[in-house]
Amino acid sequence: MSLYEKKGYLNEDFQLFHLIDQSVKEFELHYHEFDKILLFLKGDVSYQIEGKSYDLKPYDIVLVNHGELHRPIIQSNQPYERIIIYISSKFMNDYKTDSYNLLNCFEKAKSEHANVLRLFSMEHSKLYLATKDLESSFQDNSYAASLRKNILFLEFMIQLNRSVLTNSLEYIETCSKNPKIQDMIDYINLHLTSQDLTIDTLSSLFFMSKYHMMRQFKQDTGYTINNYILQKRLQLAKELLKTAVPLTQLCYDCGFKDYSTFSRAYKKQFHESPRKTRQNLKLSNESKE
Repeated sequence: MSLYEKKGYLNEDFQLFHLIDQSVKEFELHYHEFDKILLFLKGDVSYQIEGKSYDLKPYDIVLVNHGELHRPIIQSNQPYERIIIYISSKFMNDYKTDSYNLLNCFEKAKSEHANVLRLFSMEHSKLYLATKDLESSFQDNSYAASLRKNILFLEFMIQLNRSVLTNSLEYIETCSKNPKIQDMIDYINLHLTSQDLTIDTLSSLFFMSKYHMMRQFKQDTGYTINNYILQKRLQLAKELLKTAVPLTQLCYDCGFKDYSTFSRAYKKQFHESPRKTRQNLKLSNESKE
């Protein structure tokens, strides 16, 4: 069994879903290979992203960058209603210029260490209207419907980023219990390539006993320290496989001490060898030329 599941597949530039869960449902930690926007409509839900936890309010907007481990936690049997948009980062990068960047909201979420945006009244805002227009476009089968859907999606992203830039939306703080754990997560993500990223090292750096640190990390995040490090290193490796870095060097660049350990872990997580992934990526790129 893999560490944490990759969920959802995106074969288009973006996809939209309007979902309602009528009963309590348990979600496992998972990640996506694309960016995700969730517009929370109603329910009694907290959202966990990379060790941070947020109590959601109606019309909160949740931004999940690709590769981030996350899950909703349903607190009661109230219906959980939300609109979800899956977004291809490559598609968004096609609209990145010196004048604007429609992925700015995601980048700011990373820099602010905050994944949730709050607007206390959305009904009459341009952003809410853009969301409703985009949702209705998925039921449109008339002339040039796909073109109209793309235009409305770009309008939604423009309104979202304008709201961020004009501070009409507020990045809210996490309600995580222990800020030291968040600092530890940040440190881990900055030092994935180091082979000295160990329990002993972290315990010493953050002045916590090993037992207390491991228990607190699992309690706050839902995953063990070692599994989190391994998951993030494997995701980094999958990104680097898109480059020409030799496989053995790539293994060391991702913090693994030997290729056989790396290859076994990679195959267990992604169900194919690193070499096979690189071959498939090469074939995919050739087919687009």
